[in-house]
Amino acid sequence: MFVDTHCHISKDDYEDIDKIIDDDFKVVEKIIISGCDKDGIKESLDIASNHENIYVTIGYHPDQVDNVTDDDLVELEKLLKNDKVVGLGEIGLDYHYEKDKRDSQIKLFEKQLSIAERLNIPVVIHSREATKDTIDCLKKYNVHGVIHAFSGSYETGIEYIKMGFLLGIGGVVTFTNSNLGEIVSKLGVDHLVLETDSPYLIPHPFRGRGIKNSSKYISFIANKVSEVTNVSLEDVSLITNRNAYDVFDLNNK
Repeated sequence: MFVDTHCHISKDDYEDIDKIIDDDFKVVEKIIISGCDKDGIKESLDIASNHENIYVTIGYHPDQVDNVTDDDLVELEKLLKNDKVVGLGEIGLDYHYEKDKRDSQIKLFEKQLSIAERLNIPVVIHSREATKDTIDCLKKYNVHGVIHAFSGSYETGIEYIKMGFLLGIGGVVTFTNSNLGEIVSKLGVDHLVLETDSPYLIPHPFRGRGIKNSSKYISFIANKVSEVTNVSLEDVSLITNRNAYDVFDLNNK
């Protein structure tokens, strides 16, 4: 059994959320949903409140930079104290589509990092084409957590690990056109957690078949990590689950 440390579950993505969740729990023991806009935060908290082994991370994704006020951040800080909340995220920087909003993204990111530092709550970091700025921002704050959907270089992975972060590994590691498997093989399994980022990034061999990802496909990610690191599947589960429990304090939830 595995822990899916990052996914998205929404009525906009799945016709029957309860069935999806029932199927997922045949493979995973705990699920962490990421709510990263106003509607997603509310929906993820509602879902978690009705399922014993579902938790949430909440925060404002960089694509929400034009929609978030200081009042929203005050409300976010209150919601972070909910018993079902295990982290702040996904937050960060994304320059793929909106690099012109770099300064405002950094401002929103750092405001949320400040909240995480004050509450001593782990952060889940989104970084796309923004590695240097992401690292520079993180170094300003005493925070820890997970680098979501890590797909950077070996050197970048080591830098994050030295900073005390875990690396979230998802379906990309199984893609035939990705070199993430080679990087993971060098990084090893000790600083990894597993995630699906469902309904996105469904792993090979389902990619391109019009199937939506969900937590039940996490075993394909775990198998690939096992293969490239030469660590047994059982140990991959034990190590990544332990990392997830530790960083998100799941033993006390």
